[in-house]
Amino acid sequence: MIRITDLDYRYGSQILFQGAGLKIERGWTVGLIGPNGSGKSTLFRLICGREQPEAGEIDLPAGTRVGYFDQRTGEMAGCSVLEQTIRCAGRVAELRGELAGLEQALSDPAREDEMERLLARYSALQTEFQTLGGYDLEPRAREILGGLGFSPARIEADVGVLSGGWKMRVALAGILLQQPDVLLLDEPTNHLDLESILWLEGFIAGYRGTVVMTCHDHEFMNRVVDRIVEIDEGRLRLFPGDYDFYLAQRELEDRQRHAAFERQQAHIEREMRWINSYRAKARSASQAQSRLKRLEKLERLEPPRSRRQRVRFRIPAVPRSGDDVFVARDLGKAFGDHIVFLGLDLHVRRGERWAVLGVNGAGKTTLLRIIRGELEPDDGYCKRGASLTTGYFAQHTTELLDPEASVIGTMSAEYPGAGIGSLRKCLAGFGFEEHDLDKRTSWLSGGEKARLVLARMLYQPPNFLILDEPTNHLDVESRQALIDALESYRGTIVFVSHDRHFLAAVATRVLELEDGGGRVWHGGYADYVRLSGREAPGAPGAPGGATSPSGN
Repeated sequence: MIRITDLDYRYGSQILFQGAGLKIERGWTVGLIGPNGSGKSTLFRLICGREQPEAGEIDLPAGTRVGYFDQRTGEMAGCSVLEQTIRCAGRVAELRGELAGLEQALSDPAREDEMERLLARYSALQTEFQTLGGYDLEPRAREILGGLGFSPARIEADVGVLSGGWKMRVALAGILLQQPDVLLLDEPTNHLDLESILWLEGFIAGYRGTVVMTCHDHEFMNRVVDRIVEIDEGRLRLFPGDYDFYLAQRELEDRQRHAAFERQQAHIEREMRWINSYRAKARSASQAQSRLKRLEKLERLEPPRSRRQRVRFRIPAVPRSGDDVFVARDLGKAFGDHIVFLGLDLHVRRGERWAVLGVNGAGKTTLLRIIRGELEPDDGYCKRGASLTTGYFAQHTTELLDPEASVIGTMSAEYPGAGIGSLRKCLAGFGFEEHDLDKRTSWLSGGEKARLVLARMLYQPPNFLILDEPTNHLDVESRQALIDALESYRGTIVFVSHDRHFLAAVATRVLELEDGGGRVWHGGYADYVRLSGREAPGAPGAPGGATSPSGN
């Protein structure tokens, strides 16, 4: 389906691909792995022809239709969500428009002398339109939009009023509606809630074409991919199996390579000791010289190249809070006629880690804002505990960074009395190298901005963390670093996340918001899945329980 041969490509002075080769067969679902800046998005653009290689070839069978979701929405306004989705559907949408124009022309008496030509054209396009599933385009669009979290009312609403995240869902729906032979997805789970991610899993599992994707969601990758392609110093390496199998294989390779290098170094050292001991002795000099020549001819192994240094977030010790961190009874909150909570009870104790689950509009973020004290309830009683210091990571916190401030300047502004050395050390713990410190925040990627916000919040860590989608924009490595750091954190956490790996690793309690109320599940997210038989409040239950995600 996709054959890449001797691919060379550079971006400026950076070599992204050098002599790279790869063959992807029809029907494979492939996860594309590589550090930031390694060329994942570039490879997608090369495959779909938006960019051309400097050398080598990328071959696809003639007539192959490629759909590429790249998280760019373009202009969306002046029509409904449904119509915009259909407009994003590529060739089949073009045919729909052309057929509508031909139908108008065929009903125009003034063009009677063109009827034969128009009918021939209409017949040819109609055949192609039918082959591409054009006649069920609208019902399929509604089904896809529903799966991605759009209510029937929102499907008919003006697309122009949607936020950027919801417009991203519209763009994704349009690509899925195309049903291309090759589906290229660049971070498709960004901006999706857990229910929509579960739906997308099922969609890809049943997809008949070839899928190649990048994704930072550990659990999603494990569920859907059957191959991993790693971009490794300009080469493309293929691994069979899911993401966990790839990690195990890579670790095994690294251990074997390191062991082989160490064995050779030990052998060279022993030989050199013997040679140096006996080369000056007449009886052994010729033997020493012979062994030295053999050693010189030995094919030396390269020192094992260390893979990118793993990010390790560091959270200092936190002061102890009171035993009761947050208590709410009969909590009520409404916005106009929309009731968010009614009679909600919650008791958060020191050291607990609460995951808040709920469909869109269930009130997850509203509850976090009430817990923080930013929003007052309409009814009921709530009280925050004694000796609390609170840190809040909101979904849009990264957008509030001063775009003109540098990385180190952002930290200095928050902690004016802190020494530059300690701020640098903190930033280093969150993956910022020396050359990053003077970058303006406007130059940072989404993941870098998220790491900066976390570093700023955790330099003097609070004993109560309220986190609203903290893993958004973080790559797999940074997500795992956050999980590892929170494992040793001794404060209290209430959080919202759509990342099942993060949920399973962090949560010790689950609050499920549904129908204006809340249900407490004691135990972690894996226990919630096992006992409820579903992975999210809006997801369908599975007989005998759903599959529990892997924890840490």
